[in-house]
Amino acid sequence: MGATVLSMSISLDGFVAGPNVRPDNGLGDGGPRLHEWVLTGEEGSPSGPPPPVSGGVNGQVVDEFLATGAVVAGRGTFEPANGWGGDHHDGVPIFVLSRTGPGIDITAWPRVTYTDDVEVAFARAREAAGERDVLVHGAATAQLALAAGVLDELELHVVPVLFGQGRRLFDHLPAGVVELERTRVLAGEDGVNHLHYRVLR
Repeated sequence: MGATVLSMSISLDGFVAGPNVRPDNGLGDGGPRLHEWVLTGEEGSPSGPPPPVSGGVNGQVVDEFLATGAVVAGRGTFEPANGWGGDHHDGVPIFVLSRTGPGIDITAWPRVTYTDDVEVAFARAREAAGERDVLVHGAATAQLALAAGVLDELELHVVPVLFGQGRRLFDHLPAGVVELERTRVLAGEDGVNHLHYRVLR
């Protein structure tokens, strides 16, 4: 069985979104800067987002997270991204953590499931992914998963920028120490460092 792997772009001072996060400004002011390393700079089409980068270290990392067999994301990540059009990549199932029902229309997206239980979301995602990893997105989801003991690995894409304010990745963890083992460091293009850790239980 594969691992559950958080993949998050983060500023050097620990922010995953800029200030003034709103439904129409999901990454906050300046937040798109954190994801520039993923994109080629080309325009997207009416039917989909811009193509991701290929080649180099950044392309290798993108290929790895696009090879996962299921996705778990928080509503605050999923809905501002317009649910990725119901397909994050390759038609894999998407499990969305939310205390309430969908805030966007998902009726045409049969692979999307909302749940309010982090353990259920991760168990179902693992089952769906089989031998492949589960891709995990979202700060709140990461914190819930760490607290529940269901997150196996973290891959942080550290972008050389300081935000000073916004939404931090680990702002609301419960008290206690979570030990990590560093398993890989990759120096990507444009100054991005990809840091991979295993969560020690």
